[in-house]
Amino acid sequence: MGAQLRVYKRRIRSVTATKKITKAMEMIAASRIVKAQRKVAASTPYATELTRAVTAVATGSTTKHPLTTEAETPARAAILLITSDRGLAGGYSSNAIKAAERLTDRLRGEGKEVVTYVIGRKGVAYYGFRERKLADSWTGFTDSPTYADAKRAAAPLIEAVTQETAEGGVDELHIVFTEFVSMMTQNPVDDRMLPLSLDATKEDAGKGEILPLFDFEPSAEDVLDALLPRYVESRIYNALLQAAASEHAARRRAMKSATDNAGELIKTLSRLANAARQAEITQEISEIVGGASALADATAGSDK
Repeated sequence: MGAQLRVYKRRIRSVTATKKITKAMEMIAASRIVKAQRKVAASTPYATELTRAVTAVATGSTTKHPLTTEAETPARAAILLITSDRGLAGGYSSNAIKAAERLTDRLRGEGKEVVTYVIGRKGVAYYGFRERKLADSWTGFTDSPTYADAKRAAAPLIEAVTQETAEGGVDELHIVFTEFVSMMTQNPVDDRMLPLSLDATKEDAGKGEILPLFDFEPSAEDVLDALLPRYVESRIYNALLQAAASEHAARRRAMKSATDNAGELIKTLSRLANAARQAEITQEISEIVGGASALADATAGSDK
């Protein structure tokens, strides 16, 4: 019985140490969410306005450009998947990977060859374990991305978009990331970055909204060439910030759940340890009473 009590005490100490770690990670993630939310709020208006500017230029010109021109028979599509570098974030990375797999299946069903780019060690490990080739990958900055990181990831994507498919280029560019909705809700989404969809602008025009007229200097094509890198970089940067905020929120939720579970396990083990201690005390008392009774019987027998 004493051995069982020692086992319970050892497990309680182990779970208590784990609880301290998960609680600390929960607090760290909670503190980082606020900072990540501020970055998202600061970058989203820029990305939105830049997209509107590109859309305005595209609708105001007839120039064929990779930003706006749909290929007659698109043959290749690129997917940029954003995952995390670290684990302990629940299903954050796996949900993003599942969304990328669904998008890959859909594009292949349309007869397109898919080229995959990945940000984050979890995504790289997923494709590496399955021996699936990646066009390029980046790691080490998912929890706190900078614009330089987005620019570094955007460079090969922009090059692929501007090349002919026969030379290794792509006709479409998609991005898969986790959108931060709230502290409790983060949704994996896939979005087509290129060619830019002009449906929303056409709908506004159809509703009677007056669209501005633009003069382009030196030309619409030159303006689009200048906006293409900025557009892709800003969209990737905003997606990285959204993903970072989602990662911290998912990790905070996972660590809170782990902390709560550790607390419940400690209560259960404490009850078992108390029961074992009670049983041990009861057994000792029984042995003492039994010994005293046996001694009394032996003494009574010798007196006769």
